[in-house]
Amino acid sequence: MSTAELKVKLINEITESNNEELLLEVYRLMEIESGDATPYQLSDIQISVVRESQDDVNVGKYLTGDAANKEIDEWLKE
Repeated sequence: MSTAELKVKLINEITESNNEELLLEVYRLMEIESGDATPYQLSDIQISVVRESQDDVNVGKYLTGDAANKEIDEWLKE
């Protein structure tokens, strides 16, 4: 599919859609692409959780993706 065909298809899909969540997400993606997006603002609680998580990583208190998958597999076996 060419870029022109893709644009026409997207315009048609957007025009026909009544899904507000989908339309907002498409709009958000377009803002990011154009550089007009405003950065997401974290709440004080979210900032605290991020900092705590960073501290955990800094002291080695985390699981690798493989280790987490192994734990999940074990939980699912029970």
